[in-house]
Amino acid sequence: MNVAIITAAGSGTRAKFNYNKIFARLDDDFSVIERTVQSFLAVPEIDKILITANFADFYIFQDLFKRFEDKVEIVAGGKTRQESVYNALLSCRCDYVLIHDGARPFVTPELIKKCLYKAINDNSCVPTTPLGDTIGRVENGQISYTTRADFLSLQTPQAFKYDQIFKAHTLAKDEQGFTDDCGIYCRYIGPCSFVEGERENVKLTYPEDFKPSTRVGTGFDLHKLVEGRKLVLGGVEIPHNKGLLGHSDADAVIHALMDSILSACGLKDIGYYFPDTDQKYKDISSLVLLNNVYELIKKQGYRLINASICIMAERPKLSPYVDQMKQNIAYVLHTNLAHIGITCTTLEGLGIVGREEGIACRVYCLVEKAR
Repeated sequence: MNVAIITAAGSGTRAKFNYNKIFARLDDDFSVIERTVQSFLAVPEIDKILITANFADFYIFQDLFKRFEDKVEIVAGGKTRQESVYNALLSCRCDYVLIHDGARPFVTPELIKKCLYKAINDNSCVPTTPLGDTIGRVENGQISYTTRADFLSLQTPQAFKYDQIFKAHTLAKDEQGFTDDCGIYCRYIGPCSFVEGERENVKLTYPEDFKPSTRVGTGFDLHKLVEGRKLVLGGVEIPHNKGLLGHSDADAVIHALMDSILSACGLKDIGYYFPDTDQKYKDISSLVLLNNVYELIKKQGYRLINASICIMAERPKLSPYVDQMKQNIAYVLHTNLAHIGITCTTLEGLGIVGREEGIACRVYCLVEKAR
């Protein structure tokens, strides 16, 4: 029988949230601890998962994983990580145990298996990565020695033969100061085997570790120029003898912008949200639709960082209207004018745009979402 112990009994104060960092949401809208547990649930060789929890969060964990109650159990943590692991070890009797930091949500099932099988062969295993920085030893307030040779950065999960790590923790019960289980094992049992870890298997500790993730989106739109229609671009009505044909106001700039934003957020295109078969969108201002898109992505936790817009039109000359377009867009998207870039170009008489049969627009945007 193989058991995974996931340590989550800390308060996560170094992340400077007003709640336990373990519940912070990631890109896929799962919390840190949910993502961590999912990786272990994906490994058939793991028979049981124990999550250590502090008193304040104990029932939150129980509710969060109640659908997995046949495989996931919440156990009381201690004042320190070392005490929490020891409490969990007392709660299980197994062949091999993997001990993992709950704040390492990007661990993969492949690494979990690799550590387990190495421990089955060698009684212990720790995933490691090479040091990127040189280590300095401080003596009397000064650096006296530097090196990087023979040192590795240690990750979790750390896997051990249960009897050995339980013995080590029992002997270390009155000796505090250990920062991981490998240290306890080395102190009381012996050297620990290791395998190559994963760079992505980082521990989320400080505020900067939870920095927003960014996504790029692209959008394109082309509308036919016809007589008897107003020409509206970027929410600005521009004097011209022709306008763009479409169900709404046919604002190619805003349409391309909306598609780029929706694409960046992994959502469907504007045809899905605002179909041309719906009469309520007949001749509607595309700025209204852009506001709907803004509300949609806001609910998803995204915000626009910047947008780069290129308008392709032979005529009329658009540069006098660019500032107003930027103001319209920035206002609707609740962003700074400097975050909206608009350039205009002709196609030198080439193609549909060059023959003045239509106007096209290409937009690239960057959005971010808090992890």
